[in-house]
Amino acid sequence: MKDFVVGMGEALWDVLPEGKKIGGAPANFAYHVSQFGLPSCVVSAVGDDALGNEILENFSAKALNQRIEKVPYPTGTVQVEIDQAGIPQYDIKENVAWDNIPFTAELECLARKTKAVCFGSLAQRNVVSRETINRFLDSMPSDNDSLVVFDVNLRQGFYNKEILCNSMKRCNILKINDEELVTVSRMFGYPGIDLQDKCWILLGKYNLKMLILTCGINGSYVFTPGNVSYQPTPRVEVADTVGAGDSFTAAFISGILKGKSVAEAHSLAVRTSAFVCTQQGAMPLLPQELINA
Repeated sequence: MKDFVVGMGEALWDVLPEGKKIGGAPANFAYHVSQFGLPSCVVSAVGDDALGNEILENFSAKALNQRIEKVPYPTGTVQVEIDQAGIPQYDIKENVAWDNIPFTAELECLARKTKAVCFGSLAQRNVVSRETINRFLDSMPSDNDSLVVFDVNLRQGFYNKEILCNSMKRCNILKINDEELVTVSRMFGYPGIDLQDKCWILLGKYNLKMLILTCGINGSYVFTPGNVSYQPTPRVEVADTVGAGDSFTAAFISGILKGKSVAEAHSLAVRTSAFVCTQQGAMPLLPQELINA
């Protein structure tokens, strides 16, 4: 198979108040892409332990393609506490399997068949996984049609200016939320201007095809050179917001790859993430009306 859509980075257990659920932005992204009928694959690492085996079994049950190596580190876990507004607070364990994703011949082969990849900053906190991500990007087709998505995903201080700058240089689609944009703007030395102007600066500075800005209940934007798409956030009864942003990215990229316009893909992304907010956990089954949209 060719033209894979790859989610690359952390695969882990979100330990929620009601029990544990498989999480990690790349796995969430790849799973939702697969629900939209595109060949997807999650790239990560787990430990040779019960939690790692359970992740592999779960992905197999979901028919999710994976390139997940077993490494001599514990499988990653994240303690997730949900506040009264349904917003998750994370305690992400360190020195775990997904910090140590090896670059293999199989990964290089996958990269050469990859149409779109999504990666974040969290999985780059350790040099091993960071180098693997960069080698994967180096091995992808160099044609202009490839989509390289950097979903900023700032967590617990596991990022620095060098990693963010390099990642923005490597991507052609940047996904960021309003809080992350404020943090990044402060780091890069242009605070004080409004969010949209910050987005136009980043779009031009890094020669991006698109910049996706999500603003929670205040809607979302997709900036492309000379144009901006805005969608309000639907009002729904929120169960939790875990994985909602990943489902947004997955739906948007799936829509673009299927030939939808930016506005059409944006609308699909908003509706998909709103549905995920009504469900517990990051990987609910999507309703058929979204998949067929």
